[in-house]
Amino acid sequence: SGFFPEWASPGHRGCMVGNNSASVLVDAYMKGVKVDDLETLYKGLIHGTENVHPTVSSTGRLGHEYYNKLGYVPYDVKINENAARTLEYAYNDWCIYQIAKELGRPKKELELYAKRAMNYKNLYDKESKLMRGKNADGTFQSPFSPLKWGDAFTEGNSWHYTWSVFHDPQGLIDLMGGKDSFVMMLDSVFAVPPLFDDSYYGQVIHEIREMQIMNMGNYAHGNQPIQHMIYMYNYAGQPWKAQYWVRNVMNKMYTPTPDGYCGDEDNGQTSAWYVFSALGFYPVAPGTTQYVLGAPLFKKATLHFENGKNLVINAPENSDKNIYIESMSFNGVNYTKNYLDHNELLKGGVLDIKMGDKPNLNRGVNPEDLPYSFSVDDENFKKLVPAAKSKKKTGRKQTKKKKFFVCFFMCYLHLYVFLYTLLNFVFFCYIISLSDYSD
Repeated sequence: SGFFPEWASPGHRGCMVGNNSASVLVDAYMKGVKVDDLETLYKGLIHGTENVHPTVSSTGRLGHEYYNKLGYVPYDVKINENAARTLEYAYNDWCIYQIAKELGRPKKELELYAKRAMNYKNLYDKESKLMRGKNADGTFQSPFSPLKWGDAFTEGNSWHYTWSVFHDPQGLIDLMGGKDSFVMMLDSVFAVPPLFDDSYYGQVIHEIREMQIMNMGNYAHGNQPIQHMIYMYNYAGQPWKAQYWVRNVMNKMYTPTPDGYCGDEDNGQTSAWYVFSALGFYPVAPGTTQYVLGAPLFKKATLHFENGKNLVINAPENSDKNIYIESMSFNGVNYTKNYLDHNELLKGGVLDIKMGDKPNLNRGVNPEDLPYSFSVDDENFKKLVPAAKSKKKTGRKQTKKKKFFVCFFMCYLHLYVFLYTLLNFVFFCYIISLSDYSD
């Protein structure tokens, strides 16, 4: 067909969005899988960015004409789930850029895919601090509800897809106004009640119902788009929050009972999340060689590699209460980074992790401890992607304005949660009163 498959099934299957064969192939290559003809693989990836399968529109890139010209797939051109496509394509373009670098492709090609990798910025709405569909004329979709499932997104809402900047979390942090604001938005996913708008589907799809039943705010682990989100606390220098929420999800959403699975498996992803997370790390951005840290579930785990080496993960104090990493060493050397490198792990060794019941607020907080972000860690980024216009310094006024916004948002959020809880309580009392009356 001239296209790589986008789903693990015989032939091409018409489901989901994105061009994620790029991430699968590039990640495998970057982690040492041998490719006999890398040039042909690269050409196949490029073909997928400029074409769509004639009968299976989920293969290749639906809307590539708009995306390659405007930098996004518009909301108003009758291409469904357009914002999700844009975010996926931008990440896929970064993956292609990685292979282009390996092949030493001309600067013009490197520049093209480096720039397209930043297309996620085109959908960021600074008013809501969320990703939002955008029309062909450059205006945002209106009306906009961050609780609306589907529409501009795929089996999720804006609260879920805003974090789909796998390759450049620092860029997203910058858009949101810094680490404090970024963490506030991450926290808000769990604070916003499990409310939803299902008008796009006309019914409550099972992914929505699973979010309700799991009752962790608007965090919908039963579907894949948000499963990496918890690990993004590491990029803001607050790894202890990732450790807290990862353990909560493992304990609450995976149980050895007939109803102990929280949602879709989809090519093994939901189980893979648990396996990685139980070991204590997770590949947030396939295409890098990094695994971002959570915290291990077991007191000891041993990995046996094909090269004959072993990796031992020791966490003897691990328990239901001791969920936080107090300190960590790799082969006897103190280790403060919020990530592990694939190539270093393959050499084998011992990870010794001291666990405790209180977060260590001083570990993993320095710039050198943070995982990979394209706009920070790629040596060619500044040469290939023109710098954004510098913002005028407004000194203390800007700081006060930012603090006011954060305080206002949190007050609004807490009021929202309070009213939601109060209404549920009143409704419960009403039902009880009816029951008493009938008796």
